[in-house]
Amino acid sequence: MNLAKISANGQITLPVEIRRSLGLRSGDKVLFLQNQNGDIILTNASSQAIREAQAAFSGAAEAMGVSSEDDIQALVDELRYRKDAE
Repeated sequence: MNLAKISANGQITLPVEIRRSLGLRSGDKVLFLQNQNGDIILTNASSQAIREAQAAFSGAAEAMGVSSEDDIQALVDELRYRKDAE
């Protein structure tokens, strides 16, 4: 368990163990989320954004018939060909 004190300006210093656990460095942003129980969860904003993007794109590769690096290269080549043809 870690404890942090709130300053007169409403600021806190995150304990080093928490910063390490979340992979936070100076200048990083944190995100406060509230779950259904009303608990507040602190997370690394960058990591959360990546997880949300991954969830949004989940299944997109399968829907496009992409299953290998060769398929990806074929799509890139097709896009380059279209651009050169314009």
